[in-house]
Amino acid sequence: MPFVNVYIHFVWSTKNREPFLETKEIRDKVWFHIRENAKKKGIFVDFVNGYSQHCHCLVSLGVDQTISNIMQLIKGESSHWINKEGLTKEKFEWQDEYYGVSVSESLIEKVRNYIKNQEAHHAIHSYNDEIDN
Repeated sequence: MPFVNVYIHFVWSTKNREPFLETKEIRDKVWFHIRENAKKKGIFVDFVNGYSQHCHCLVSLGVDQTISNIMQLIKGESSHWINKEGLTKEKFEWQDEYYGVSVSESLIEKVRNYIKNQEAHHAIHSYNDEIDN
């Protein structure tokens, strides 16, 4: 039986970086749904959080999973669910693009903490400033 220990830190934005996820209540619902839906699909989401116009997700890849397939399953399904639940005033969409970077096992806790503290982080640093640098 193969053993794979590959963590990827994903980040993706709402379409045109619109602050669709404007309240903590909406964000909490979306992050919970992403985690639960991923679990049903056999995707191990270690940590998920974000802010009004983006999502961070730390995922441990399974032996037969690809980055593009995981992103399609997480982003596509969550976008559909957000619209079905009527969580946003306008039609919700994620941007097509995403960022993914591998995470060394020694840095997993640091990445978890970074993702966990998105609310406080973005009270100081705007998302647009962060990605433009």
